[in-house]
Amino acid sequence: MKEIRVLGGNRLSGTVSVHGAKNSVLPILAASILSGAESVLHNCPDLTDVDASIEILEHLGCRVKREGSTVVVDSGPLNRCDVPDRLMREMRSSVIFLGAILGRTGQAHMSFPGGCELGSRPIDLHLSALGALGASIEETGGNLICRTHGLRGWELNLSIPSVGATENAMLAACCARGLTVINNAAREPEIVDLQGFLRAMGARVRGAGSSTILIEGGQPLHGCSYTIMADRIVAATYLTAAAAAGGEIRLLGVDYRQLSTVAAALSQAGCSIRSGNDWISLSCRGGLRGVCPVRTAPYPGFPTDAQAPMMAALAKSRGTTVFVENIFENRYRHAAELMRMGADIRVEGRVAVVCGVEKLHGAAVQATDLRGGAALVVAGLGAEGETRITGLDHIDRGYENLEETLRSLGAEIRRLDR
Repeated sequence: MKEIRVLGGNRLSGTVSVHGAKNSVLPILAASILSGAESVLHNCPDLTDVDASIEILEHLGCRVKREGSTVVVDSGPLNRCDVPDRLMREMRSSVIFLGAILGRTGQAHMSFPGGCELGSRPIDLHLSALGALGASIEETGGNLICRTHGLRGWELNLSIPSVGATENAMLAACCARGLTVINNAAREPEIVDLQGFLRAMGARVRGAGSSTILIEGGQPLHGCSYTIMADRIVAATYLTAAAAAGGEIRLLGVDYRQLSTVAAALSQAGCSIRSGNDWISLSCRGGLRGVCPVRTAPYPGFPTDAQAPMMAALAKSRGTTVFVENIFENRYRHAAELMRMGADIRVEGRVAVVCGVEKLHGAAVQATDLRGGAALVVAGLGAEGETRITGLDHIDRGYENLEETLRSLGAEIRRLDR
């Protein structure tokens, strides 16, 4: 069994570049299907979720080549419309292939997706959006069979600003006849990045970053070269790591505006934040203090993916911080593991009350989901003694070389096979 061992007590110092965004590259890889040509994607992170997406593309008949952080996808040879159950179970984001496959081939067959167990995350919004665009959808035995004799533009009104449903609708709408309007669309930066890639292929898409997106479908698409944005959640994790351990770090390649809510909370906790056009830095010279309630919300609110690392940092603080999780109902599974390290956390439904303690101690803990695993690493950096973290498959879904990066900043951390 693999584990990460962290010996706390070392302050972090230095500069690192933030790798490409997981939540951006996955829908963009799916979107590469639409052109039927070659797409060259730069700044693609080396993640197991990316590996799974590449495997899906290859199963569909695409030719994929990876050289370092560049992935080349030739979707011309695509000759299938199904995604294997094994890959659907491995990665929840695999559902993003639904709209792309349907748009390209007129049909798509797949099972319901898997991924981190964060509670109920139905894909009904995805299916209703595709249905409104002209798809017939059959659900049998946990499998989805989607068909269309031709997608048509439509005005879609999402009941909630779902990121995945917005992305699936955008991909399918590129292949629909006429204008599609997505109201109450998700506003996340990753949606803007997907729009950038679609436009680079020749699609007519506008409005991403606002609550209304317009797609003029049926445009001829072509291959292109595109650079994936930096991962704002990875950046938030490094910032919370430096807050927990103390020290001063500088992150390159990030848009500081995408981290405004995280930076505001860390500033209130006692950290000094500075930023420029493509960088952000954090300095933490003293202990942290509790902050005003942290309430997760769709972008531009506080990101649910940054909630766990922030909780880990504030577990060792003066005062109390209340967390309110408004996105997923089962996103406090890391709290029990933090309590093994001496954290004082009380969870009631969607609310977690963190009473800061003077110190955390190393312990054997297990990652139960992607961001919860990162939170345990953050906590270990600020704890006394050695923390041993298992369940690394979760961490590897969203962090490229996490321990090597932290080690370059001065952390004493290593990965071992037990």
